[in-house]
Amino acid sequence: MTAAAVAIPAVAPMHTISILVRNKPGVLVRIALVFARRGYNIESLVVSPDVADGAFSRMSITCSGDPETLEQIIKQCTKLIDVVHAIDHTGQAVIETEIALVKIRCPLDRRTEILQIAEQYNAKVVDYSTESLIVRIYGSTDKLDAFTALVRQFEIVELVRSGKILMARGLETT
Repeated sequence: MTAAAVAIPAVAPMHTISILVRNKPGVLVRIALVFARRGYNIESLVVSPDVADGAFSRMSITCSGDPETLEQIIKQCTKLIDVVHAIDHTGQAVIETEIALVKIRCPLDRRTEILQIAEQYNAKVVDYSTESLIVRIYGSTDKLDAFTALVRQFEIVELVRSGKILMARGLETT
């Protein structure tokens, strides 16, 4: 069999969906069930209050899969009682960011290496101990992936990532 004859499965595009909901008990479960019923795996999910009064929350959901199925999921979510609107921001002009805390085993003799890597990525050391460091880094998903790949050589003890948040540029609705 030649290399040209080997079928490489297509990678499903990553989608980021913003859903504005009334801040009521059970909304998150109902939305997650819509995704689950269609066989969609939620890669990341961030929920936070949308405005100061706490009446609404914004969900930022990252998932990958077939665009036609995703369109049906968004339509079904929009029909839920407490959903104000749901928007797939794939291909739109948006500002995206993610944050991570990385606890790295760090003997004193290798600390300078880690600090240099952190500086290159604009990461901030938020905790020092004799055997470890905790680094906070924010930016694009690719930036966080590259940083964690570099510091794996030192042994990552713990890693916590927020998931992607986004906002539409200009006066577009998020």
